[in-house]
Amino acid sequence: MAQFKSKILTVFLVMLFPVLMFAADWPQFRGLNRDGISPETGLLEQWQPDGPKLIWSTEILGSGFSSPSIANGRVFVTGEIDGEETVFAFDLSGKELWKTTYGPMWKGSYPAVRTTPTVDGSNLYVISGMGNIACMDVQSGQIKWQVQAVDRFKGEYDRWGISESALIVDDIVIVTPGGPDASLVGLNKQTGATVWTSKGLSDKASYCSPVLVERGNKKIVVTMLENHFVGVDAKTGKVYWSDAFSEYQDDAKSINPVSPIVHNGMIYTTSGYDDGGAMYELSADGTSVTRKWTDATLDVHIGGAVLIDGIIYGSNWENNRNGNWVALDWQTGTTRYEHKWITKGAIIAADGKLYCYEEKDGNFGLVNAIPEKFDLISSFEITKGSKQHWAHPAISDGRLYVRHGEALMVYDIKAQ
Repeated sequence: MAQFKSKILTVFLVMLFPVLMFAADWPQFRGLNRDGISPETGLLEQWQPDGPKLIWSTEILGSGFSSPSIANGRVFVTGEIDGEETVFAFDLSGKELWKTTYGPMWKGSYPAVRTTPTVDGSNLYVISGMGNIACMDVQSGQIKWQVQAVDRFKGEYDRWGISESALIVDDIVIVTPGGPDASLVGLNKQTGATVWTSKGLSDKASYCSPVLVERGNKKIVVTMLENHFVGVDAKTGKVYWSDAFSEYQDDAKSINPVSPIVHNGMIYTTSGYDDGGAMYELSADGTSVTRKWTDATLDVHIGGAVLIDGIIYGSNWENNRNGNWVALDWQTGTTRYEHKWITKGAIIAADGKLYCYEEKDGNFGLVNAIPEKFDLISSFEITKGSKQHWAHPAISDGRLYVRHGEALMVYDIKAQ
């Protein structure tokens, strides 16, 4: 009887509040699990020569390299208005619902907005290029609280400003200001009050957005700082491990912009500029790691990587203009292919396909996720927007979201 009542209640809620029920949200940087993979199926197997159908677009976002987030029937993306970093909210038809500024934009090298909104329930979190963290109401855009984290924790700006996207773990917002005894900090997500700092860890921040690992009944925040790969307790900030890149990189350039990939107690890290990558194995209790192998082929610059069926896919760095597309074996680090397709770029995946967005000319490719070869099925060129094609795409509810500078384009990729 209780189960029957529960089912009736669920049906009633779905009918009464359909806007709350979305099975394929992309609520933060690189998707639900920050791994660049959408669980959606039933997507187009190939595209027309001019690409999938454009549903809607906008060209009002201003400068930005950030990605869109899609949650609860809304699209959120950061941009710039008159030098101020701004969150824009749209409905699924492209109607602007609100916009809210939250701090001055980074005006140093490559001035543009970087942070992707993190949506958590009724709240949305962003981090400005100057280190201002803001929590907003997703319905109205009203700012609930703000914290200037670089100032509060005595962090330092590097050459390209702050580029991370906030991570939420339970009731805590985790960011990396890179201050003394505060490489990482945890803030109360409702108030912005400091919950913990990573005492004993004073490495500067890089450009990496942290990820969550659950191991041995622990929740562990994993990220790359300027000089170390680290893991800290998400609840207390206790530092579990810190592995120096200098131990396996000949000339570490320390930008480290790629979020680690986590799978079955293993963690993969990679960074561009010939820094290469490394695979780590977590201990059973999650408090230590062992470096299992390193690789010099897949040194991902800024476009991320994905893991599908035991193969890591991404693009490497030859120089700032050039790079190849690579498949790497998860267990051994063995290169399965290295292929020249225009140049390097961003990558996500869904329904057995890779979605590759090269950064030079804005060609967008649909590629079979197979380790034998770079099997390009279809491609088209992104023509709206300006400046570098550096934003990572997103997939939600059969739609492909592509941001290029001031433009956001939404394509129908659902199979008919």
